[in-house]
Amino acid sequence: MNWLSSSPGVVLTAYHPSGKDQVAGENHAKGGDEANPSRRYGQYTINQESSIKVPERPPFDRSSSQDSLDEVSMTDYWTELENIKRSNENRQAGQEAIVVKEPDEGELEEEWLKEAGLSNLFGESADDPQESMVFLSTLTRTQAAAVQKRVETVSQTLRKKNKQHHIPDVRDIFALQREAQEKSPDGSEPQSVRTNENKCQGKDDGQAFSGVVDNKEPIPQVPENKEPIPQVPETTPATAETDINLEVSFAEQAVNQKDLSKERVPKIRGNDASLPSFRLPKDKTGTTKIGDLAPQDMKKVSRLALIELTALYDVLGVELKQQRAVKTKTKDSGLFGVPLTTLLDQDQRKVPGTRIPLIFQNLISRIEEGGLETEGLLRIPGAAMRIKNLCQELEAKFYDGTFNWESVKQHDAASLLKLFLRELPQPLLSVEYLKAFQAVQNLPRKKEQLQALNLLVILLPDANRDTLKALLEFLQRVIDNKEKNKMTIVNVAMVMAPNLFMCHTLGLKSSEQREFEMAAGTANVMHLLIKYQQLLWTIPKFIVNQVRKQNTENQKKERKAMKKLLKKMAYDREKHEKQDKTTNDADVPQGVIRVQAPHLSKVSMAIQLTEELKASDVLARFLSQESGVVQTLKKGEVFLYEIGGNIGERCLDDDTYMKDLYQLNPNAEWVIKSKPR
Repeated sequence: MNWLSSSPGVVLTAYHPSGKDQVAGENHAKGGDEANPSRRYGQYTINQESSIKVPERPPFDRSSSQDSLDEVSMTDYWTELENIKRSNENRQAGQEAIVVKEPDEGELEEEWLKEAGLSNLFGESADDPQESMVFLSTLTRTQAAAVQKRVETVSQTLRKKNKQHHIPDVRDIFALQREAQEKSPDGSEPQSVRTNENKCQGKDDGQAFSGVVDNKEPIPQVPENKEPIPQVPETTPATAETDINLEVSFAEQAVNQKDLSKERVPKIRGNDASLPSFRLPKDKTGTTKIGDLAPQDMKKVSRLALIELTALYDVLGVELKQQRAVKTKTKDSGLFGVPLTTLLDQDQRKVPGTRIPLIFQNLISRIEEGGLETEGLLRIPGAAMRIKNLCQELEAKFYDGTFNWESVKQHDAASLLKLFLRELPQPLLSVEYLKAFQAVQNLPRKKEQLQALNLLVILLPDANRDTLKALLEFLQRVIDNKEKNKMTIVNVAMVMAPNLFMCHTLGLKSSEQREFEMAAGTANVMHLLIKYQQLLWTIPKFIVNQVRKQNTENQKKERKAMKKLLKKMAYDREKHEKQDKTTNDADVPQGVIRVQAPHLSKVSMAIQLTEELKASDVLARFLSQESGVVQTLKKGEVFLYEIGGNIGERCLDDDTYMKDLYQLNPNAEWVIKSKPR
């Protein structure tokens, strides 16, 4: 997936409305290829020195890697491209260029380390080096190898540039980390959250770095004599449901899977029955979804997800390169061609707490009002002239509430929805990770493709992720009516892929076969996003456990510092310890938790832990104390939270077994409250 890296000076341009726009629907020859040598599809274009002919339908070749689409006509995909071209040929005036440059040597890795929160591993940084050591101590073997690889590249680059500041040797970095872990802050062996991952590695996380420290060799991957992670064969019938393993690092699973023969990629037909049916396994400590954690813990999750994604791609031999868009001036008001964050700032002044652009919500509502049983929904385009006029009218009247939505035909609303996505100044899947989304098709197994998409969704900015979720949920509702609207998941994936991936590759000099492969690949990724959307917003348990471990180790360091201070103040120390004992031991008997509910009638309750007690049971006990009217209002609006201990804050799902979670985090507090919007 190096369609951008092979072309220096790539320029992506975004549409911005202008009074000079020609009326859509006029003779296209005036704005065709002769007048406009750069092929433009949707919001982004890739400018080249000469005109490039884009075939409408590249010839089919079964020898390509697109086995998953060799029985499906790509007609819908290429037709959508032509519809995009016709609707946008005359919408180019007033564009702002977004330039994506290829980074210099070492810059990509340096930026990667900054995003991973490890900028202090090279040069000067305001970050706490001790915190980085704690962070490194929680990494798996493959995650540590990914970090080491990037640190080595940056170090070599800095030496070449003759930087004056001290450049630490990567082996010294991991040696310091190992020493820090071998002795915990209080002098005892470190105690931390353990996962099945440790069992499969055969030793604790600290020992995973011994190859670097002792032998001055790169960190080895999991040795062959280690107990392999149990794997469900990829040949499981598509009708059978397979649990997706969230307790063990995805990259570690890939290491153990590499020796197994690769399965033939399932073929996608008119339905999605051929794709594996993955499901979330039952976890007694509760499933964690995006949005369930406090911001400080979510920041750690994002850093770990970046490292894990990189490790997974490294293990599977797939290149993962992030991109950076040069900042340019963008519209600071309006609806189309406006950054998502700007749109949300506007919308939140109208509707506080809005997380999805109001124009996006209104367009979906209008489509649904027309009925999701309409044949060809999303595939049949609206009239180009009407679309242009509607855009101008929406820009003028949307926020003052005078726009007449009843005048918008259903197919026009669908075209406006797709236009909104194409004309975002930066893609919905983000400039940084668009190539990584596309590279998912190069991973060998569907399970690994799903795992990569899970990590990529976690890495998206909040606004992009929330809007993507709303889009995928809407697309699923369309597919649910496929018997009447004739839009199967494959049809919808074909139509939506060019709108989300912006057809970048079609502006590059490449063979027709290459273009077909890219088209089929992005349609495949779109298919996976729709089919597995219920799994993609889950935070893997192994990452949550790594966050817990980081928090535990940081608390130990804080307690060590506190003890030094209290030694000088013996009286205060004794008072502090007495208070702790009173709070933890005397107030709450063993096997009982105290649950607080400050906003309910019953503000506190002691709950006896049993093997079968779930979070939903705790909520039910509190809500049963409320009056009938209040109870109805509160159901689904309040949740049980795990706060403190080895986690910042975590919203519990109804099926969390409280005794199991208490054993994982005995120092937590338990609070019932509403979920912030």
